[in-house]
Amino acid sequence: MADGQARPVIGIIGGSGVYGIEGLTDVEWRTIDSPFGAPSDQLMFASLNGQPLVFLPRHGRGHRISPSEVNYRANIDALKRAGVTEILSVSAVGSLKEELPPGTFVIVDQFIDRTFAREKSFYTSGCVAHVSMAHPVCSRLGDAAEAACQELGIPHKRGGTYLVMEGPQFSTKAESMLYRQWGCDVIGMTNMPEAKLAREAEMCYATVAMVTDFDCWHPDHDAVTVDAVIRVLLDNADKARSVVKTVVPKLADREGPCGCGCHTALEHALITSKDARDPEVLARLDAVAGRVL
Repeated sequence: MADGQARPVIGIIGGSGVYGIEGLTDVEWRTIDSPFGAPSDQLMFASLNGQPLVFLPRHGRGHRISPSEVNYRANIDALKRAGVTEILSVSAVGSLKEELPPGTFVIVDQFIDRTFAREKSFYTSGCVAHVSMAHPVCSRLGDAAEAACQELGIPHKRGGTYLVMEGPQFSTKAESMLYRQWGCDVIGMTNMPEAKLAREAEMCYATVAMVTDFDCWHPDHDAVTVDAVIRVLLDNADKARSVVKTVVPKLADREGPCGCGCHTALEHALITSKDARDPEVLARLDAVAGRVL
């Protein structure tokens, strides 16, 4: 099992367009079983200049799985079983602010979770845990993503709030206006409970949110064509591959556990007393909570 003391293994969660990075070697797709069900797809194991990487298509290859139907628990558990220690999430989003036009990358530091139809925790009756989510992303990973965007000249914003909606439908205009009043920066459907589960599994997690369009609040929203959105998506995927390739060496030389506390998030989180813990529940938690169990 992976832990913060181990050599970093970087996991990338995103669309299939992110994985065609020039220079990948030892590429192999493997099936990783999880006691929480089937992950979205096989995991792609690879190396980039000797650094181990693991890629997971969030919606499956070919984008087969709706955001509400992604098995987020199985995905994070499978990445943990694959040895991943830090996760970079690459996600398409809509913009809620005029100053974040399509093509901008937002290195998110906060979330508002408006999802309601998803399993959100590994820790159920039989073994209860409460992890802190005050700072839901790893600032060390965020620093690396910001530095990569700066080096590549990609328009970006460091910091921002990602409103995670249930979907699969997009917002009503009233909802979009409400989220703007809340001060949210971008809106999408996938990063919760993904970020919560990564914290519960003691893995570093950060999001690069790629703006594809303005949400429906914008007066020009109805004039946006499908062709225009596709052009932005393709351009963003190109930039995302460059960001991943540039971030990897920045994360490869970590020594010891993450200084942000990501790798020790369960240190005081398990509430259920040892004699009251359900053995069947503990068996499912062997990867995500193995360090403390």
